[in-house]
Amino acid sequence: MNTEIRRLLEQLRDGSRSVEEVLLELKKAPFADIGYAKVDLHRRLRQGAAEVIYGAGKTPEQIAGILRAMLDNGQERVLITRLEAEKAAALARDFPLRYEALPRIGLLGRAPEPDGLGSVVVATGGTSDLPVAEEAALTAEFLGSRVTRLYDVGVAGLHRTLAHLDELMEASVVVAIAGMEGALASVLGGLVDCPVIAVPTSVGYGASFGGLSALLSMLNSCASGVSVVNIDNGFGAGFLANRINHMGGTT
Repeated sequence: MNTEIRRLLEQLRDGSRSVEEVLLELKKAPFADIGYAKVDLHRRLRQGAAEVIYGAGKTPEQIAGILRAMLDNGQERVLITRLEAEKAAALARDFPLRYEALPRIGLLGRAPEPDGLGSVVVATGGTSDLPVAEEAALTAEFLGSRVTRLYDVGVAGLHRTLAHLDELMEASVVVAIAGMEGALASVLGGLVDCPVIAVPTSVGYGASFGGLSALLSMLNSCASGVSVVNIDNGFGAGFLANRINHMGGTT
């Protein structure tokens, strides 16, 4: 059951909210129409995680309007992805925004205390993959997962991967991020007993075709239990990893 609906029902059961208050919460408008955007206010009720703002292609004024709609309707924390530094600086004049430049992420509000089944391991083939890795790691953390970062553990030096077997074996889900030939996902998929989310990156020389080579390699992984998201899609991987990490949870 969706965690937000469960929370409302538990508050009704323990008497901290009345039937009328819970009904009002559920009957509020499912979205706020601000002209250029329809802000989804019920996404947390439906999916357990509130709407995230995709910053690319939006003006600072548009992002600010969406932010105000979210905050005015009770959203306590907001994640903004693909946010350029100039836009972040403009938003920070009106909002208490924390900006992470490497993954181009804006964070409003504090991340919850981590819970879930265990830890999300975010592993990269090389240092050049860090922008995508941090997008995945910060997304999972902001949604409520404990994240273990294993950076620069690519297959060009396999001993670097094997030095972290304890962290890998204890993970509830692994995010494997790599460019070039994308082999890290298959290696990790052959080592762990949990789901592996493979993220191809656009890192590599000419024949990597902007990440297409890594994408095809990951799609053709010979290891079982490996799924693949789009090129450079750290957000999608972090979101999915958090969801897997909370499967079966009651809070």
